[in-house]
Amino acid sequence: MASDSPNRKPAKPASRGGPQSVGRIFSILESLASMDAGATLSQLAVSASAPKTSLVGLLAGLTDEGCLSRDENGRYYLGPRFITLAMRAVSGREFLKLVRPTLVDLARETGETAVIAALNHEGDMVTYLDKVESTNSIRYSVPIGENRELYCTVGGKLLLAYFESERLLNYLRSHRRKRYTDTTLTGKSEIMAALEKIRQEGIARTYNEQVQGSSGLAGPIYSDTGEVIAAILIAGPSERMHANALQNERLIIQAAQECTRITGGIPIDASLPIQKKLT
Repeated sequence: MASDSPNRKPAKPASRGGPQSVGRIFSILESLASMDAGATLSQLAVSASAPKTSLVGLLAGLTDEGCLSRDENGRYYLGPRFITLAMRAVSGREFLKLVRPTLVDLARETGETAVIAALNHEGDMVTYLDKVESTNSIRYSVPIGENRELYCTVGGKLLLAYFESERLLNYLRSHRRKRYTDTTLTGKSEIMAALEKIRQEGIARTYNEQVQGSSGLAGPIYSDTGEVIAAILIAGPSERMHANALQNERLIIQAAQECTRITGGIPIDASLPIQKKLT
């Protein structure tokens, strides 16, 4: 059973020639994996048998990289990047197996190509993990395993919307943004406004943003800790997507909720307004 109170563990000697910080990082991750309510700096210091001053820098670095998240009360949790890596390394195949039927249904019901996407290992691009292609002669097609930009693709924007504020700002400061079409959003303020709308509505939309004539819709898939770990999306010709927008949005939201449910995820409050609209 998970607990929010860490147990003191005997200090482990550092591996010969290895930095002590590596052991402390693993201790932090192991502790947070067993603590539903997260942990404070003091609690993590106890579980790692380390002084608080020695953990401050480690926690800041792990948070900056998206491996941890920190709330307004100073409690730490496993972050989306760590959860994504863990999902791929340990249960990625099982995850994709579980959501595959929903992906097939979504492609059939919308008539468009349906895709499961997640962050790449570096956390700065979106990777396509699985797909079911449309049977229409004119359709969206993308290779499985391909990386695309976050800021101008529908799956990427969906995932970017759930970055913590500091990580999002770091991405926007460091990532060069190319204008692929006349409707590609590249300005910081316009991207931030678009991401805020995604968080409020629980759905991402793109219209001719990376490829002229191609548009998409995406919904969030949550983990059992309430983190967004993947996106389920559809993409197709803009004219057809626009004509079927309302129906497709409803189907995307339902598919995202179903993927979250069957994989044991817990949606956060940001998705509740959308859920209420469907009931």
